[in-house]
Amino acid sequence: MRRVNLDNAVWMLTGLAAVVVLLTRMRLSNEHAQSGHALVPLAIVNAHTVVGVLALGVWVYYLTSPEDLVGVVALVVWWIEVAIGLLILGRWMSRPGKHAADTTGDSWAQGPALSILGHVGMLLGISFFTWVVIADRLSA
Repeated sequence: MRRVNLDNAVWMLTGLAAVVVLLTRMRLSNEHAQSGHALVPLAIVNAHTVVGVLALGVWVYYLTSPEDLVGVVALVVWWIEVAIGLLILGRWMSRPGKHAADTTGDSWAQGPALSILGHVGMLLGISFFTWVVIADRLSA
């Protein structure tokens, strides 16, 4: 039985991070179809997408030609992305106000489980990326 080495795990998590950025974009790009109590403005969704694509680009560059400074820059951008994603999740899951619309079902999932899984997974994945960079664990 072959073991998964650390480099392969990092690449796999990079792919999953790209999926989370893409699915968040797809799920929230139409303000009228959002299912949470509070609408997430399109500007915030755009910021999430732009920062996510930037993080992916810098991270893939780091993975293909590891330089310590590039890895640190990638981590900074990833942590900004995680913060934006968790803020979006928090806003989407916020308790309804007096004038808020009720939560409606959507075609993605019943309730916030998929979003929680994706964004908490991103938090854990980027924490793992941080350890990989700080401990200099990638193969050269």
